[in-house]
Amino acid sequence: MFSATSPVREALEGYVAGRVKAERVAAVVAGAYYGARGPGTGDSLKPLMDVIDRAHPGVVELSASGDGPGFAVRLADRPFPQEFEPVLRAAVEAALVGAQHAAPLRAPHLGLVARLVGAIRRLFTASA
Repeated sequence: MFSATSPVREALEGYVAGRVKAERVAAVVAGAYYGARGPGTGDSLKPLMDVIDRAHPGVVELSASGDGPGFAVRLADRPFPQEFEPVLRAAVEAALVGAQHAAPLRAPHLGLVARLVGAIRRLFTASA
């Protein structure tokens, strides 16, 4: 899940508030989805990427990264189709609601046992 201060969350909240365009949301989400991410981020962004890919394939472009292994994500020079914006808005709102419900599960005050279980899960997830 994305944190309360992540660029993804800021873009999603800005989109719902009308301050951020759909093209920007697509670029930020794709960058987080395809870029370096923590455990679980891909799972939380998958529904948004499904909408973005279905609505307008090629709205973001992957290119070789000169800095090292992996891809660089660039925003394509095409606008996001307006007819898919209601679907994108629904997916963004669902992702934000899901993030709010998941946030208490990661609170630092859960106790030593919960933190150990989380660490063990991340260990096994990272090795998969």
